[in-house]
Amino acid sequence: MALARTRRSETGFNYWPGFVDALSTLVLSIVFLLSVFLVVQFFLSQEVTGKDKALEQLNAKIAQLNELLSLEKLGKLTLDDQVSQLKAGLASAESERDRIKGLYDGLAAAGNDAQGKSSELGKALDSEKAVSARALAQIEVLNQQISALRRQLAALEEALDASEKRDKESQNRIADLGSRLNVALAQRVQELSRYRSEFFGRLRTILGNRPDIRIVGDRFVFQSEVFFDTGQATLLPEGRAELDTLATALIELDKKIPNEIPWVLRVDGHTDVRPVNGPNFKSNWDLSAARSISVVQYLITLGVPAQRLVAAGFGEFQPLDTANTEDAYKRNRRIELKLTER
Repeated sequence: MALARTRRSETGFNYWPGFVDALSTLVLSIVFLLSVFLVVQFFLSQEVTGKDKALEQLNAKIAQLNELLSLEKLGKLTLDDQVSQLKAGLASAESERDRIKGLYDGLAAAGNDAQGKSSELGKALDSEKAVSARALAQIEVLNQQISALRRQLAALEEALDASEKRDKESQNRIADLGSRLNVALAQRVQELSRYRSEFFGRLRTILGNRPDIRIVGDRFVFQSEVFFDTGQATLLPEGRAELDTLATALIELDKKIPNEIPWVLRVDGHTDVRPVNGPNFKSNWDLSAARSISVVQYLITLGVPAQRLVAAGFGEFQPLDTANTEDAYKRNRRIELKLTER
């Protein structure tokens, strides 16, 4: 064994014990330093805690001082307000004193004038009594006038009642006359209807069953081609011949119908919807009116009384057939004759 140690010692120097000693020394130093740091940290925290408490106490004292200062300021303002109010009250008392003094002076002066005014008031009272007497007299006159007006009003009411009674009687008479007039008009209409039937029957016999002449309701309808060329308002010879027979029937009818029946023969001109071509007429209104006037004027030349004739133009606005065909256009171009009242 001694040989082995001799061999290890011979092989080299051993560092391990020195390293362990140095490491333990270092660890002990670090532990010592940490202990010192913790102790210092403890004392520092204690010191800081004490300073925080002292700071809080100082802040509390500052708050108390601020509160005391605010109370002092408020008390000063209150005192200032009280001083201002006292000054205002003093000024008001002085002005009231001056006013009372003035009133006293005025009452003293009024007392001196009271005796003179009492005499004036007596005179005024006498004057008022005189005025009251005159007013009473005027009131009596007014009462008499009111009584007279009431009597006049009663007379007017009686006259109004009488007038209303007469008005009712007049209305009853007017109603009776109206009913009688309606009966008379109905009788005249019946008479005119009878003469119209006779006139239509006479024309139907004269004209015969012609395809270009139709009866539509209460009127005779002639195709325009019977009397006029296309777009013209001058009567054709064959149209004049038809009107000759018509005029003869009208003249005979005028002799039969009593004069008090206001009958007329209305001649209506109609065209188709197509616009007119040519310089003679500006529109279908002009053409239809010109054709009906031509028929009326020719009948007058034949001896038909002018007051029994009426010319009317309807243009294209009263069609019998609304289709856009040549047959419809031909039916709508027509002259209508209607015996009616004025």
